[in-house]
Amino acid sequence: MISQLHEKLKAKKISSLELTKHYLTRISKDKTNSYITTNESWSLEMAKKADEKIASGKINSPLCGIPIGLKDVLCTEGIKTTCGSKILENYIPPYNATSVERLKNDGAVFLGKLNMDEFAMGGSNENSAFGPVLNPVNLEYVPGGSSGGSAAAVRGGLACATLGTDTGGSVRLPAAYTGIVGLKPTYGAISRFGLVAFASSLDQIGPMGVTTQDCAHLFSSLAFHDPNDSTSASLAKKDYVSLMKGLEGKKLRIGLPKEYFQDMQALQKEVATTLEKVKSELQKQGHTLVEIELPHTPYSVAVYYIVAVSEASSNLARFDGVRFGARKASDQTLTQMYKQTRALFGNEVKRRILLGTFALSAGYYDAYYKKACQVRRLIKDDFEKAFEKVDVILSPVSPTTAFKLGEKAADPLKMYLNDIFTIPVNLAGLPAISVPAGVDQKGLPIGVQFIGKPFSEDTILSMANFIETNVFKNEVDHGLSL
Repeated sequence: MISQLHEKLKAKKISSLELTKHYLTRISKDKTNSYITTNESWSLEMAKKADEKIASGKINSPLCGIPIGLKDVLCTEGIKTTCGSKILENYIPPYNATSVERLKNDGAVFLGKLNMDEFAMGGSNENSAFGPVLNPVNLEYVPGGSSGGSAAAVRGGLACATLGTDTGGSVRLPAAYTGIVGLKPTYGAISRFGLVAFASSLDQIGPMGVTTQDCAHLFSSLAFHDPNDSTSASLAKKDYVSLMKGLEGKKLRIGLPKEYFQDMQALQKEVATTLEKVKSELQKQGHTLVEIELPHTPYSVAVYYIVAVSEASSNLARFDGVRFGARKASDQTLTQMYKQTRALFGNEVKRRILLGTFALSAGYYDAYYKKACQVRRLIKDDFEKAFEKVDVILSPVSPTTAFKLGEKAADPLKMYLNDIFTIPVNLAGLPAISVPAGVDQKGLPIGVQFIGKPFSEDTILSMANFIETNVFKNEVDHGLSL
């Protein structure tokens, strides 16, 4: 989609200003609650600058003039960044996140800040302080979380593409539930500077788009070294669209984890059927299917929910009413200040802070956090051994398609187990992509996941592009004539 719009903008068949106004009009009629903050003058000013850049012929990126939405966990200079929380309801950052700055330098137009689970904690986008996001495919269902607003905006035609973040599946699950493409890059591939942290060793910014090529365009703009981020990998800037296309026709060894496929009864019937169809098409194209083992997979959810909540407990300590966070005028004592400020956290955030504080407390650190880190290493080792035999791994994204609003809200453990296929990727720091591969009987999208070796985003983008071309052509209506 971005490529087609780029050609139209270059040929002066449409202006960025017209395109931006089109999306702002659609946002004003939105029923999904995808956006927390919009600022029309901000967006239109960026569109005018993009048009001037295009008119001068000084286009340095296909993203110039393209309207994009930003998850509200990314700092934006002069524009509110709430993280979906009442505690940051009126927080205005004094700087842009590196990812935001890079898109801005490439001429992208920002439409607004997208709704999300509070502090990115959730798998359904029902935990936002500003109300749940609804799935544009069917408004009775969740769009997935925590990047539910980012996914719904793309599927609902409220942005050409968006940025989300993925800590345990928060880009890939919403992408699968809404029928779009979501890329979770290798840890360190995209700078986290200016990203409000949930779990620092797991968080990764990821692009979301209608097509694989859309994600490749965004990734090309974002994936290179940032000296402001000590975990940023020493990557040179590359054109991942060209790299992806250069791999077309290459025959690969596709790993099928025994632990993911041995109990197909645990998967929703249509999810299992879709996976079989994908496997069949891969074989027809000459790819080799290889059974592999990831023996520590059963421990991944437990490991994740110790590591993630422990890091969250540490990271969210800064929201105390002094350094960050709302402060009540009626505060009389330090204790009262803490109580009134932290009462603004939602239930899911409070739950995770308490669990993390417990796991890190004296007497429990070795039993829980240290042991979880040791098993995390074993999970990473499993992938390293598997990648000695295969080039890429195929798996489900989720055991089921999207579920109804409120269906799992009363049972956090049931919600957490929904991440079984996405969490191991974050624990190992690997790249993975979710791509639509079908729909169930209710018309709800089904996604499949490709997992790659570190910094092999070109390979998994190529595999996702194959699915778009040979298995399932997704139809997403943005109200544009392309």
